[in-house]
Amino acid sequence: MSSQSSSVLGILELDDGLSPDSPAYAPREGSLLHPATFNVPPITEMVDGALADVVIRGDPSLEGACVAAAWRLVDRGARVITADCGFFVRHQAAIAAAVNVPVVTSSLLLVPALVRQLAPGTKLAVLSADSRHCSEDLLGIQSPAERKRVVIGGIENGLYVRNALARPFVRTDLDQIEQEVGGCIARLRAEHPEIAMILFECTGFPVVANALRRKIGLPIYDITDLCKLTLATVPIRA
Repeated sequence: MSSQSSSVLGILELDDGLSPDSPAYAPREGSLLHPATFNVPPITEMVDGALADVVIRGDPSLEGACVAAAWRLVDRGARVITADCGFFVRHQAAIAAAVNVPVVTSSLLLVPALVRQLAPGTKLAVLSADSRHCSEDLLGIQSPAERKRVVIGGIENGLYVRNALARPFVRTDLDQIEQEVGGCIARLRAEHPEIAMILFECTGFPVVANALRRKIGLPIYDITDLCKLTLATVPIRA
């Protein structure tokens, strides 16, 4: 087995609520699902009942379906498991306890480490699809002093989220995504000039990460960075 095929990423997918014969969009370059992002195509398993709006607001009853989908990914050869919505982090502990491979459901798992990367007096901005549901309990930070160094913004009132929640799903133009995410960053920086780093919660944002890094001149982390780091640690099977 090659080193590439032994480092397969398994992705827990949202339930789009569509029939199997519905038209599908090709993954965009830089996205979690694009075959070039991790040098080998990922494998996916849909989480039954995990509609985007349900996962965003949170539903404990999805835990069993998440675990079942994770088992299917491992059975198919996944060496690392992630998810295509950052709000799956609510089920991180249950999924990690159920399988014998590393589980990184969300870029939000990086928050404690990123805060510690920054100089005192600076802040981390978390960019979410919906800031109303990106609550403190999802950040993994216990220290009140560190919590004050994390600011959260979202694009819940924009076209991207409206399209993502539509049935059938509507793909949003890259320029529109960049405009909405970039605009949110600009507003946060105007209110919090201490921001020195950005973290994208939403798995739909990596497609504009490079463009925004160049534009704003700050480090930006997203789910693909966490997945690459984790895949690099997995032992190669003979």
